Amino acid sequence: MKKSGGLYIHIPFCRQKCRYCDFSSYVGLENLIDNYLDALAAEAARYKGMSFDTLYIGGGTPSLLSVKQIQKLFDIISQNFGRVSNFSESTFEANPESITEEKLHFLKEQGMNRLSIGLQSFNDSVLKRIGRIHNVRTFLYAYETARTAGFQNINVDLIAGLPNQTKRQFLNGVKKLIALKPEHISIYGLQIEEGTPFAKEGITADEDLLREELEIIHTDLPKAGYVHYEISNFACRGKESKHNINYWQNGEYVGLGVAAASYQKGIRRSNTTRVEEYIKLLSNHQDPTVFSEKLIKQAHEGETILLGLRQLKGIHLTALQQKMFGREIQTLISRGLVEQKGDLLKLSKEGLFLANQVFMAFVGPFEKK
Repeated sequence: MKKSGGLYIHIPFCRQKCRYCDFSSYVGLENLIDNYLDALAAEAARYKGMSFDTLYIGGGTPSLLSVKQIQKLFDIISQNFGRVSNFSESTFEANPESITEEKLHFLKEQGMNRLSIGLQSFNDSVLKRIGRIHNVRTFLYAYETARTAGFQNINVDLIAGLPNQTKRQFLNGVKKLIALKPEHISIYGLQIEEGTPFAKEGITADEDLLREELEIIHTDLPKAGYVHYEISNFACRGKESKHNINYWQNGEYVGLGVAAASYQKGIRRSNTTRVEEYIKLLSNHQDPTVFSEKLIKQAHEGETILLGLRQLKGIHLTALQQKMFGREIQTLISRGLVEQKGDLLKLSKEGLFLANQVFMAFVGPFEKK
């Protein structure tokens, strides 16, 4: 049976909302988890029998679920798409404060083979400032417990440019993380999104500090043996995220749950962002999709290019793509933001820090040529 890219399942529940977060995640709705899982079962049944290469359970905080609720989630997956152990890569997102030995052993026994832990900072005062409810000690316990449970593929998230975090604190945190030897490290630059508590407080990202920090890790992590394979992602060789690579190669995927997105046969869809509405729609056998579009011609080719450019190795352009975006590419080359050799296009060192400016060249509306 041909496998259709990746399967993503969104768990939108959190104990506390981080002050920088603009994801579809909600506090105080834990009483709806079981109803939400029932709705997930109804949505999954719409795709019953499809086969996927990778599985990613994200959030929100999937580790907030009890073992019984995780079992219910895995039953939904197995009844519609096969056992969790059948996926070549299966990732479960977790926050340190909700990781337990029982949950980790259960995940491993069920066949989950990759864990992604949200640390964000190695400094307790910074963690408190950004709204995290764990401390460094809690993270270290969770990490070691995951190792004891048998996880041999762990990702850890950090954020660069956080308020009240000095460059020295950030880089010391990176060194401590390297010493733990996770197989994968994701380091994201702080972005202040509209509507978040940080935005309401008037906090702005220190772009100069952010760049200094990122420039150093772009050197230090490869020296420590990590391959810098995507703008924000570093991995031990062979431990790159297969699920995310499928996104960056514009592959197909199905998303289940609140705010989840799907991409099939050139059509991109996304679900309602409201938990109660999602539950109600599916309990009434209705479609939770609230947005749908088909990318064609230049819009489709542009998206393929910008996603491919997220990878450090770049993208091999087709003749059609070069014809459609030749002028834009030449402009980016003249600005020193991309490099081209034959049909291979990739971000330059400068382009890594100004990637959003590069990507805008491949997003409509497009001028008529």
